[in-house]
Amino acid sequence: MSVSLYYTARRATPLSASESAAVTRLIGARQASFPYEDEESLYVYDARTADAGTVLDGSTKLPFDPGRLLPVVAHVLDSVTELRRTLPDAEWHVHLDDLDIEWDEAAGYELPGMRDADLAAELAAEGER
Repeated sequence: MSVSLYYTARRATPLSASESAAVTRLIGARQASFPYEDEESLYVYDARTADAGTVLDGSTKLPFDPGRLLPVVAHVLDSVTELRRTLPDAEWHVHLDDLDIEWDEAAGYELPGMRDADLAAELAAEGER
């Protein structure tokens, strides 16, 4: 059984050409900086198949390796934070399966402990057992 992060932006007007270009650049840059080639990164669905009113949506399946979990969560949530700041007038919904991830204007999208180096080391050690 896998756990995934889901992200959706909705608004009445579609993306403008400049917004679409900015989103495409941001997605490319975030995917290029993803730390693991063999894990799922930020994945945005094809906009042509989106429901009416959805301007961006996607998901990321989280790794089974405990040592990779926090770096992947942090990278993807930082990516979604940048996307939200690129499209601030959209209504955003970000969740980890059934757990909504709240927006914080200063920090963006975060989960408790996702930047805790001690927790990351403990999870990495657990994954090596």
